Amino acid sequence: MNNVFYLAAAEEANEDSFSVLLPATYDIVWSLICFVVILFLFWKFVLPAYNKMLQAREDQIEGGLKRAEAQQAEAKAALEKYNAQLADARAEAAEIREQARERGKQIETEAKAQAEEESRRIVAAGEKQLEASRAQVVTELRSEIGQNSINLAEKLLGGELSDATRKSSTIDAFLSELDTVAPAGK
Repeated sequence: MNNVFYLAAAEEANEDSFSVLLPATYDIVWSLICFVVILFLFWKFVLPAYNKMLQAREDQIEGGLKRAEAQQAEAKAALEKYNAQLADARAEAAEIREQARERGKQIETEAKAQAEEESRRIVAAGEKQLEASRAQVVTELRSEIGQNSINLAEKLLGGELSDATRKSSTIDAFLSELDTVAPAGK
């Protein structure tokens, strides 16, 4: 280590000699010229290519962002359209349900009216049939009662009523008395 100190002291004595800390002047000049040339080449060729690449990358990113924003806006519009269609469909379904309810009530009312009409028709037909049966029974009863009254009259009188006109007048008189008695019984 002492040798290093001796060398350093010797170099200080020799100022034109080589310095460890300070390079020679020609090295500084050539290094500076190389640095300027490399800096010029870097500034002229590398930096524009790098800027161009950065600009392309920036444009690509911005374009991607714009496309993403456009797609997001389209998706939002599609969602709003879908929601509007869904709301319309729900409203239409509610309207259809309401129409179906109204139609059901109308059908029910029509069925009730038709059933009532059919019931009235059946009752009227029954009443007509009953009236016809009643008239037939009354006619049969009059005939039987007339015959029975003649038989009874013959037995009471002891003789035979053979004359048709007498039979007919006797039967008519008896039936007219029955007609006057029958309404009072109703």
